[in-house]
Amino acid sequence: MTVRAILEHKGNRVYSVSSEADLGKAAQLLSEHRIGALLVSEGQGKYSGILSERDIVRACANHGSVALKLPVFKAMTTKVLHCKPQDTVHYVMEMMTRHRFRHLPVVDDSGELVGIISIGDVVKRRIEQAEKETADIREYIATA
Repeated sequence: MTVRAILEHKGNRVYSVSSEADLGKAAQLLSEHRIGALLVSEGQGKYSGILSERDIVRACANHGSVALKLPVFKAMTTKVLHCKPQDTVHYVMEMMTRHRFRHLPVVDDSGELVGIISIGDVVKRRIEQAEKETADIREYIATA
């Protein structure tokens, strides 16, 4: 199974926020769209970072309630790894686990942003795949 299959199933909608927006606005967007991360947009499919719920929590822990007035660029993660549509679920699970992040932008071979996946998307698809394999094996055994 590939990242492409995940995007075909869940869609390729990407939510973003400006680096100049405040963390309160970013938190509002996360809540409104029921997502865990926003890409920090430079416009036209380009991004300069990613802002997750964890980043906002860290900012609040370090700065108190005034953190929600800070601009996104003060809290965002700037070193953003990405994957490609042809990458396997196994590969992205390992990458996310090793680097300890839960959201991964997807870019095509030309570097164009084509979506974003979360560890929840990956795990959901992996469980569906395992359940299908189990059902196929049971059917094979029953008809053998």
